[in-house]
Amino acid sequence: MELQLIKGVFEKKEILDIITQMVHVKIKFHENKISKSSNEEDIKFRESRIKKLQKQLYEVSRFIESKKDLSDVQSSIIIE
Repeated sequence: MELQLIKGVFEKKEILDIITQMVHVKIKFHENKISKSSNEEDIKFRESRIKKLQKQLYEVSRFIESKKDLSDVQSSIIIE
C-alpha cells in the first residue's frame, strides 16, 4: 500500500516549510520515545537517529536553496 504525502511543484519556501515540519514531527516522535525509555541502547539509537535527521534536513535545505524558484517534489510512504 502506498500513501502519497507530497506531489507537485512548490516554491522553495513552501517545500522547505513542509519538509522541515515533517522532519520535526519525526524528531519529536523519537524524543517522546526517549523520555519514556529506560533502555540505554534504545536511547542511543534514537539520539543517533535524531542527529541523522537533523543532518539530512540541513543537507536537503542547502540543496533546495541552490535550486531555481520552483521544485518538483514527490514523497510517498510504502507499507509492505
